[in-house]
Amino acid sequence: MGVELLPELAVAADTVLQVGYEPGAPTDVVQSLTNPTILLGALAGGAFGAALGALPAFIFTGFLVIGGSLGGGGFGVDVGFGPVFGPHISFAGGAAAAAYAADRGYMESGFDYHNAKDIGFALGSKPDILAVGAVFGVFGVLIEQLSRQLAIPVDPIPVSIVISALVVRAVFGYSIVGAVSDKANGYFDMGPFEREEMREPGEVKGDGGKASEDRLAVEPWLPNMYKWSHVAAIGFFSGLASAVITYNMISGGHGLIAVFAGFGISAGSLLFLNLGVDRIPVTHHMTLAGSTAFLSVWQGGITTLTDLSAGDLTAPLAFGAAPALLFGALFGVFAAVVGEASQRVFYAHSDTHLDPPAAAIVVWSLTLGLLVIAGLLNWAVWIPGTGI
Repeated sequence: MGVELLPELAVAADTVLQVGYEPGAPTDVVQSLTNPTILLGALAGGAFGAALGALPAFIFTGFLVIGGSLGGGGFGVDVGFGPVFGPHISFAGGAAAAAYAADRGYMESGFDYHNAKDIGFALGSKPDILAVGAVFGVFGVLIEQLSRQLAIPVDPIPVSIVISALVVRAVFGYSIVGAVSDKANGYFDMGPFEREEMREPGEVKGDGGKASEDRLAVEPWLPNMYKWSHVAAIGFFSGLASAVITYNMISGGHGLIAVFAGFGISAGSLLFLNLGVDRIPVTHHMTLAGSTAFLSVWQGGITTLTDLSAGDLTAPLAFGAAPALLFGALFGVFAAVVGEASQRVFYAHSDTHLDPPAAAIVVWSLTLGLLVIAGLLNWAVWIPGTGI
């Protein structure tokens, strides 16, 4: 079923949702991959992420999305997810630059883990570091645009972030999935971290400032947030809060762009994490899941935002507000658990940063996209290839 945004809503959502394109057309793929404005913006954005650090750059994304979604016009959301500030550009470029700098021995940041994981560390103005960030910024936008224009039913931004992180590992000589220490009983075992056990000499690659035996045998992404019960709890309430925010904003006339408000708040809150405040949770993958899943099944929202009437909603997953809010909360849990699983496989035993929230968004956004294809959902809101 084709779903069309109402014209006044389509204007505000055009850049983020690419509603001006006909997804899947070869000309659109070529146009997006050869657009000099996009490519030059990505060069600048990747270097920006390298200079400030990946995490500070992502916090800027959060502030822009907050302003764009709460302001109602959508401009800040367009900028926050577009060339320069899009996380597939600035965050991915910053993470790549950190891996390069650690490999070259430029970083001795005092980080507890391998320096290549220190995404909060500003790398300054060294030309080769900026160049690495710029190159991976362009790589990030190329992957994102290719995925978006081919209408693959998944969020193209985290797809690009994950692929970029894997390429970084290959290019700079790091293990693709990491090496599990003999002290751990497989990828999911966090016990060695709790026992403060260290790696053996020569077991993994050093970083120019820290030898293998100076590193923990297991390095969980968030030392205060890796227990399954904790992860599920914060996922439920983050997803629910974001769904409620979206409900209130759309009920008040804010339009589709409201779906990104919770994400922006979560991303902006990472300022406190970057400043060293203890126990700040990372929740943007949960809040975006909560709002998107909620809006994908809320009957009132679908009929308000699209050209569909209640009688057109033939897919079985379409509910009133309260059940839809709970559906959003459950997707928050899903996102949180998938994020934790991905950190245990791709982060805790590895040397560089592969973003667990990005991996989680890939999984849950693809899940929503496949539910649309299977005829169980009427739409998946902003996910490419799902009727918008």
